[in-house]
Amino acid sequence: MLGIVILAAGMSTRFGRNKLLEMVHGETVIERVVKNSLASNADEIIVVLGHQSKKVRRVLEDRKCKLVLNRNYHKGQSSSVKTGVEGLVDRAEAIMILPGDVALITTRVIDAVIREYLSSNSSIVVASHHGSHGHPILFSKQLFYEVLNIDESTFGLKSVINRHIDQVKRVEVDSTEVLIDVDTQEDFKRHLLGKDLVDQEKQ
Repeated sequence: MLGIVILAAGMSTRFGRNKLLEMVHGETVIERVVKNSLASNADEIIVVLGHQSKKVRRVLEDRKCKLVLNRNYHKGQSSSVKTGVEGLVDRAEAIMILPGDVALITTRVIDAVIREYLSSNSSIVVASHHGSHGHPILFSKQLFYEVLNIDESTFGLKSVINRHIDQVKRVEVDSTEVLIDVDTQEDFKRHLLGKDLVDQEKQ
């Protein structure tokens, strides 16, 4: 079984309000990320809630994904990663980690990472552009223990990747979308507003 953990617990401090609830072409950012994940070849989707969990839960309540609450979301993203992985660790062969704000990442990219894992059985598979690591990132079960012991003070998931850099398999993507972070309202306007995202996941 292959699962996806979507991180939707952050406080969007630099954005000024919850960026996951911003509207893009008639749906919220988090709805789009969940929709593209559900359309993929993953077997199960877990969304980790935290900040404004009731509001985020409300927009996702009709989606076929599992919603879990990270009560320690204020401690940083690592706590949300661990909360999500804990919900899958007993049955998953591999787990993909996907930030909740990556509305540009398509089902096609998600499935490309999954296919690479299934064909190579690598411990870590990551989407990349011109050699730069982006999202999503997939970890095999051999690394679940290490993922469950990450900490913000030691750079979270980056520490796991750095320890096993020789085992990382890159899936090269021909666009910059796997590298884009939407941290500020300026980022949102630049990368999402005005983009033709309709049916993008089919491309």
